[in-house]
Amino acid sequence: MTEPTRCRWARREPETTYHDEEWGTPLHDDRALFELLSLEGAQAGLSWTTILKKRDGYRAAFENFDPATVAAFGADRVDALIVDRRIVRNRSKIRSTVANAAAFLEVERAFGSFDTYLWAFVDGSPVVTRWNDPDDVPARTELSDRVSVDLRKRGFTFVGSTIVYAFLQATGVVDDHLAGCFKAAATFARPPT
Repeated sequence: MTEPTRCRWARREPETTYHDEEWGTPLHDDRALFELLSLEGAQAGLSWTTILKKRDGYRAAFENFDPATVAAFGADRVDALIVDRRIVRNRSKIRSTVANAAAFLEVERAFGSFDTYLWAFVDGSPVVTRWNDPDDVPARTELSDRVSVDLRKRGFTFVGSTIVYAFLQATGVVDDHLAGCFKAAATFARPPT
């Protein structure tokens, strides 16, 4: 059996499984959205491979990314996480995750869910692109700029436009599978609803 053609960045594990099972697939679960927003912030300046390899550690350290639980983390808990080898031990990123949990809860209260808030930026439908060359995929867009600015107004940190664009791709708000990727072909193969 031959391997399917994938986006160029997903050539080895754990990227292959992540690409095949998650990346670019529309996500509507608030807990999972908080997880990916947190992981994208943690990834800043690092490789996505590093974060994927530590994902189980992050889930354990951050109570499976339950926003209410994480928002209640105090200084002692942050200090304990600084020495936790299961995650990237960066005080700013850890504090950001805690602060973002509180902001996330505020968005849920204001909009009913973070999902409703996020998907309103695209009127509920993914932005589908089909780049031929991976070098053509942008690092940020007007959409990620708008979302980034709005998140920052709501108290989020580590949500610059580039991080937000990666988050939008991860959650399927933007579907940037390359034209030759088997996931791109699957998207167009779906019957209209």
